[in-house]
Amino acid sequence: MKMSREFLKEANRIVIKVGTSTLTYGNGKMNLKRMDEIALVLSDLLNRDKEIVLVSSGAISVGAAKLKLEKRPSTIPEKQAVAAVGQCELMNMYSTLFSKYGQTVGQILLTKKVIEDKISKNNVINTFEALFNKGILPIVNENDSVSIEEIKHVRNFGDNDTLSAIVAKLCKADLLIILTDTDGLHDDDPGKNPKAKLISTVEKIDENIEKVAGEAVSKMGTGGFITKIHAAKLVTESGINMVIANGEKPTIINDILNGKKVGTLFNAIL
Repeated sequence: MKMSREFLKEANRIVIKVGTSTLTYGNGKMNLKRMDEIALVLSDLLNRDKEIVLVSSGAISVGAAKLKLEKRPSTIPEKQAVAAVGQCELMNMYSTLFSKYGQTVGQILLTKKVIEDKISKNNVINTFEALFNKGILPIVNENDSVSIEEIKHVRNFGDNDTLSAIVAKLCKADLLIILTDTDGLHDDDPGKNPKAKLISTVEKIDENIEKVAGEAVSKMGTGGFITKIHAAKLVTESGINMVIANGEKPTIINDILNGKKVGTLFNAIL
């Protein structure tokens, strides 16, 4: 077992996924302070010549808040319309925040069909490479305005957890970091068992790991820990390391890349 995380310092191409609960308050409105902190941390990494991809959730939640809806819409067309509004809001804010730190962002919206089509898939890969070469930060989300799988809670991209893993594979990333509202994977549900212990490192994803992941779903998002385990399977089997950590303080990204023992590390299967 790898006791040291020093090897994470060598990660150069990094995919970072932030969930809805990290980006928004409980009322669905954007947590501007946290988004600004994310922009600052990632901008500093870009200044160090790291290649970064941000996979961002939150479109429907932000759209509902922008439209002052008392509750999330119930029909798929309404959800897609709200997602369209929310995506504009998110990208506008990201563009403003990253510009403040001298960085340029570009948006990539994906669907399962795009990934499954060979020509489209190669086009996406080429787009990522072109953005990296120009020092531009790609911001990725599932195209909720035309894709209904995530909206219907079918485990297609799973609130962008699986999407972030697919993006990491497409980009041939060194590391995937998933920021969520918990400290990582525990040996029991920490919400029900205060004595639950954080699992620092996972060498192999087996039935026991899948069992402790459970089906906990956050209030604002659609993905639970099961989707994160699925993402971990996808990337580790492709030789990519993954860390799940608490996104409350975005500087934890620096801690991860400095080899500190935070969150849960899923070691790549080499």
